[in-house]
Amino acid sequence: MELNREERPLLIVLPGPSGVGKDSVLDSMKKQGYPLHYSVTMTTRAIRDGEKDGVDYHFVSREKFEQLIKDNELLEWANVYSNLYGVPKRQIRDAMANGNDAIIKIDVQGAATIRRNHPEAVLIFLVAPSVEELEKRLMERKTESDVDLKLRIQAAREAGAKSEGQSSL
Repeated sequence: MELNREERPLLIVLPGPSGVGKDSVLDSMKKQGYPLHYSVTMTTRAIRDGEKDGVDYHFVSREKFEQLIKDNELLEWANVYSNLYGVPKRQIRDAMANGNDAIIKIDVQGAATIRRNHPEAVLIFLVAPSVEELEKRLMERKTESDVDLKLRIQAAREAGAKSEGQSSL
């Protein structure tokens, strides 16, 4: 699939709460052949069963992550559920320098940083059909501890409350 544009490359941001389906959307886009650079987020959290370093995330130590913060080498970063997550600038810079549009998935916290620092970015915010559906998805995936699950459900409820009353096109 080819996007016929002669404009400069786009930075596309796919934010949404945990469990909303960001990975599912990106997997579908890859299968359909969208010609994008699919960014791999960096995190300090432990690798889960079935995940691959460099594919699902770049898993790094807290020390390495903090050094990247000091060196201003992250496009955005956030402390999410006691783990650090961020997007390395290098991969985005390299992709866009080669004329490729880049897409990143981030938590809700990162969207505000991107909007503030990169107003030219295209943000496509994902929401679940309901807070109850999002809670169900989080519980069914069984990837978090009980404490993390409670934190993610609370964040989902807060995000749902903020989005109530907002219309979509």
